[in-house]
Amino acid sequence: MTTERSFHEKTVLITGAGAGIGKQLAHGYAEQGAFVILADRDEATVEQVLLSIKSKGGDGLAYTIDVSSPEQISSMMESIAEVHGKLDILINNAGLGVWKSPYDLALDEWDYVINTNLRGTFLCSREAAKLMRHNPEGGSIINISSTRALMSEANSEAYAASKGGILSLTHAMAVSLGRDRITVNAICPGWIETGDYEVLRAIDHEQHPAMRVGRPQDIVKACFYFSDPDNDFVTGTHLVVDGGMTKRMLYEE
Repeated sequence: MTTERSFHEKTVLITGAGAGIGKQLAHGYAEQGAFVILADRDEATVEQVLLSIKSKGGDGLAYTIDVSSPEQISSMMESIAEVHGKLDILINNAGLGVWKSPYDLALDEWDYVINTNLRGTFLCSREAAKLMRHNPEGGSIINISSTRALMSEANSEAYAASKGGILSLTHAMAVSLGRDRITVNAICPGWIETGDYEVLRAIDHEQHPAMRVGRPQDIVKACFYFSDPDNDFVTGTHLVVDGGMTKRMLYEE
């Protein structure tokens, strides 16, 4: 970043902001001077994150929503327009998975994962773009996909399909929204440890070509890059942040 508070006067909406990567994103943008709008389905955790941000001199709003609900997304965006008046950056971070054999995966489980991860990303992006298109500088949409969009473990069909869909959605919306000066990009995190980093084993780190497991701050830095207005020539692409794991060939030894 070229300035100490690079996102001063920018408004950032982060879904899934109550914990993990979303929580770190909220703090990261607040520290850079942004007004942060936090959305999460867990009211207690998202309110706690907002309280923590305000205790450090930041400012923002919190909404309790489930992004699988189109009605809740529309209501939140209407409130943002009415209360704050603008939106510069959206980070679609909310997501979940169901890890079951495809033989046993229930249709309602499949639907909930797809509706949360993929449909929720589309709906949040569409409604956010309706606000961003009125900004002189347009806006930035960042979708959190996964390395599971590119490679898989067993019993991850719904999650993998949703994250793969997010990559296709990203380049489609980048083309559709380009004339409104809105960039759309995606990040594919690998192993990002959101718990106690100190309990990780040596092999956890050493199996990565980068020789360490990822931290939420690694994703924060990637989001900073995509949402920097100076990087408006970068759109429709995805960045893999995984310490090199998707490039490593693994064989039984």
